[in-house]
Amino acid sequence: MLTKEQLQDIEKLQKECEAHDGIQLKLNWEMLRTRESDELDFLDYENDELVAFLGIYAFGSTAEVCGMVKPSERRKGHFNRLFLEAMEIARNNYKKILLNAPAGSEEAKAFLNKHGAIHAFSEHQMEWKERALNEVEDVTLREATIEDLDMRIRLDIEAFSIPAEDAKAMESRIDSDEDTDMLMIEVNNQTIGKIRVKREDGQAWIYGFSILPEFQGKGTGRKVLQNVVKKQSMLGHSVHLEVETKNAHALKLYESVGFEVVHAQDYYLYH
Repeated sequence: MLTKEQLQDIEKLQKECEAHDGIQLKLNWEMLRTRESDELDFLDYENDELVAFLGIYAFGSTAEVCGMVKPSERRKGHFNRLFLEAMEIARNNYKKILLNAPAGSEEAKAFLNKHGAIHAFSEHQMEWKERALNEVEDVTLREATIEDLDMRIRLDIEAFSIPAEDAKAMESRIDSDEDTDMLMIEVNNQTIGKIRVKREDGQAWIYGFSILPEFQGKGTGRKVLQNVVKKQSMLGHSVHLEVETKNAHALKLYESVGFEVVHAQDYYLYH
């Protein structure tokens, strides 16, 4: 697992890179802080200062990879060394490797193209802009229990087309803590969906929001979002989420509640 000092060094480097490049990196801090080993994190220090970092994030049989280099230490081979080392491990342990980079980073695109990575898809990072929202009472949100695990896996498979193996691994890994709400969506006493809310540093992030296909298109999603956003906003949190850019239906839904695009992330498939 990463030490307290290493986590502080990674955060410091992230802030420096984001400020210098005008981007937002996706380092999956929830996973970084709960690592059970140090096999998925690669750090390069020069004179006791972290100058490059790369992390592998496992989602079942798929690995997502993201990293960064101190602006003044770029083009010196730091990141290339970490990348080659990480890919050796990723190739031996995962069926699919996705390399993540901020859409606005031309240096990242050049690096990924050099290594033969192919653009797979992009995601919008959206933030809710305050507006009046009504709380809806005909939709129930309740805390998930262990008995809901099979439904959560089913929702990942049917709503997101995630392979069953990956869905089971992902949902089994997610443990609620005091800053996370894993909520099941009920209509007329029937469980039809789920939504997870993670709070950190004054931000509330929505993940895994899904409704069974046969219950979609009936306005339930909008009602759920209104209730969740209203509650988190009243608690003083800004509200954020991510959505694939090609998902026009979801984009329209989020925009109707008041979400606006603030950043974009590109994902590249690495063979």
